[in-house]
Amino acid sequence: MRVLLTRFRSRFLPLTLLSLLLVVSQALAQAVPSPQPQTVIPSPPQIAAKSWILMDADSGRVLLEHNADERLPPASLTKLMTAYLVERELNRGNIGMDDMIRISENAWRTGGSKMFIEVNTDVSIRDLLHGIIIASGNDASVAVAEHLAGGEEPFAEMMNQHAARLGMQNTHYANATGLPHPEQYSSSRDMAILSQHIINDYPEHYAVYSEKYFTYNDIRQPNRNRLLWRDPTVDGLKTGWTTEAGYGLVASAKRDDMRLISVVMGTSSEEARAQETQKLLSYGFRYYETLELYEQGAVLNTPRIWGGEKDELRVGVDSDVTMTLPRSRNEELSARLDIREDLTAPVSLGDRVGTLEVRLGEEVVGEQPLVALESIEEGGLFKRLFDQVRRFFTNLLSGWF
Repeated sequence: MRVLLTRFRSRFLPLTLLSLLLVVSQALAQAVPSPQPQTVIPSPPQIAAKSWILMDADSGRVLLEHNADERLPPASLTKLMTAYLVERELNRGNIGMDDMIRISENAWRTGGSKMFIEVNTDVSIRDLLHGIIIASGNDASVAVAEHLAGGEEPFAEMMNQHAARLGMQNTHYANATGLPHPEQYSSSRDMAILSQHIINDYPEHYAVYSEKYFTYNDIRQPNRNRLLWRDPTVDGLKTGWTTEAGYGLVASAKRDDMRLISVVMGTSSEEARAQETQKLLSYGFRYYETLELYEQGAVLNTPRIWGGEKDELRVGVDSDVTMTLPRSRNEELSARLDIREDLTAPVSLGDRVGTLEVRLGEEVVGEQPLVALESIEEGGLFKRLFDQVRRFFTNLLSGWF
């Protein structure tokens, strides 16, 4: 069963209006949208970096990219995964912010940027997480690796397992810090994917990435992300630098209801990574918008179901449906429901029953599973027999007409 829904004419369709628009005859499914003028978007800016990407944090759509899958040394961008695993363990209740960790000599001796923890002292998870994100502390990173996995090598194995789980296909970790290692690499796309999960999976911890200063052991260190001072909409995430990697920056900004993630890797200086990131963000916010099309749990259709306690099944989406597209082209959006024919009870809550297809003009720009929003058990014997007769004549008549 294919049903044409509607074109989207606003940033958000109220559910009452949506319910009316969804009552469309099957004949309308064959209607062809009239051509619409397309918004003219200028060429993207020139970015002085080895690799870069611009992604919408909600829809996941990539707006711009260059060498986004090239494997490059990530430097301290590595610590995004280190922090992500700390946040995951906090969320699962395996550790707490006030848990104290005894600092080993190995962690204390780690070179490079430091939080300046002291050997054989006890430091809270809260302070170590701030030290990793804001001060880019290699010593703090090793300390949590030892606490969570017993050492940096097994912690790197954990990092790789989660990189695979998140779909980071061009990433391999060899340590928790980002210090140079021949077997450690990542890509702009993978850094954007990881950042999207940091923002969306554990939002209760995300505020740390926007903090401008961190003081520990009477030493006050600034966040190296210069955009936190220049652009009030920027609220994360992490910088990185080594001689081999050059200067990198993963940033995120939110303006109105739209959040973008940008990654630049291999720029020439601290100032360059800030400026190139600002170019990407400015371009994305100016020429694109993200629309919320359907809310999680919204009833999109009520197709006939046979042999059940009820005659109709409520179907919809099990997560919010958002779409990122060039500004002023929402008039060109349309959607279709492709619902499985001859739905038969029993059906369980969450069972997939079809596909929601979203088009921008003639281009398919998104697909989302349609799922049952309720469970329907089999009806009694009489109901099932009665539905079999009704289905026979329904199919017979539809074959004639």
